[in-house]
Amino acid sequence: MTGTATLFLVLSISCAVIGLVLMMAMVGALRTRGHRINWVFLRLYMFKYISQYRKVTLRESGRTGPLFYPFIVSMNSALLFAILGLVLGSR
Repeated sequence: MTGTATLFLVLSISCAVIGLVLMMAMVGALRTRGHRINWVFLRLYMFKYISQYRKVTLRESGRTGPLFYPFIVSMNSALLFAILGLVLGSR
């Protein structure tokens, strides 16, 4: 594996960890607003909670919450960096 492939894979993992932290913050924000969170099946309901967070914050303030778009960007970046790392690593 080349150095650039390793760099892209490390960037991918770090973006995924940032996305995980942002996801947990969104779930925490939903919980403080009175929504029930199923901690056992959190991975299955992840997309449901993300859309709930967006709808709730949009309804409250007229704007999407501050955690939504950084989560989307970090997860898309993780996917992009993983693909680049795998492509460069297979050469």
